[in-house]
Amino acid sequence: MDNKDIATPSRTKALLNHYGFSFKKSLGQNFLIDVNIIHNIMDASDIDENTGIIEVGPGMGSLTEQLAKNAKKVIAFEIDQRLIPVLNETMAPYQNVTIVNEDILKADIAHYVTEALADCEKILVVANLPYYITTPILLNLMQQKLPIDGYVVMMQKEVGERLNAEVGTKAYGSLSIVAQYYTETSKVLTVPKTVFLPPPNVDSIVVKLMKRDQPIVEVEDEDKFFKMSKAAFGQRRKTINNNYQSLFTNGKENKQIILDWLESSNIDPRRRGETLSIKEFAHLYNELKNFPELEF
Repeated sequence: MDNKDIATPSRTKALLNHYGFSFKKSLGQNFLIDVNIIHNIMDASDIDENTGIIEVGPGMGSLTEQLAKNAKKVIAFEIDQRLIPVLNETMAPYQNVTIVNEDILKADIAHYVTEALADCEKILVVANLPYYITTPILLNLMQQKLPIDGYVVMMQKEVGERLNAEVGTKAYGSLSIVAQYYTETSKVLTVPKTVFLPPPNVDSIVVKLMKRDQPIVEVEDEDKFFKMSKAAFGQRRKTINNNYQSLFTNGKENKQIILDWLESSNIDPRRRGETLSIKEFAHLYNELKNFPELEF
């Protein structure tokens, strides 16, 4: 095989032919074939020789190769067993890369981080995420309390915009709240379909999420807080008052108590979920303890 970067059409096609590889739609496989995009991702990541990287869905290693050249260590999780021989070949020159043939949603990531990345000063997730499970992957990583300092990840444009959305916009929802609770979010660049093989049906976006020193608001039980804020978006056209009747165990019987709770939190019951800021949701959640009848 030649020494060209993997992220070029000719090298990718040569590898595909050599291994007789066919794309699996069910795994959302779209390989990057544009080195400039990868360099933009690298620049946004601020990777140095003390950085440990977690990559999800390395494919044939087009991004992995550049990560390996710049980072201290790379752990790449690849679910598709057919890609392991390809990665073993393309990553052979790099001693600092570990390929793990596991599903990232089932893998014991904490174990790999402790074992393989313990001597790294910072840990980043840098990946072209499989589009069909972007949200579960991010939520899983964020809510596991792993020592991850940030994420520079490519995903479907629509999902990336939700992570980064401002209150009151159409894209703002429960995913925006979880992402912004833990991290400071920013957009790196929009990526056209043409830089992938095969081209996906949607445009993509690279988003940077850097972990906050402290979550943006203080709540006692994060899972319950996220569940409560998510319920406000249950049916987006409905008011929070209506959506919350479906959240609580006896919501329909406790309509008045829900109104009292909203009122005591200074939240107009006629408002819709997307108009509430994270701070307002936290205030609502913290006020719940005064209304023990409202259980969920």
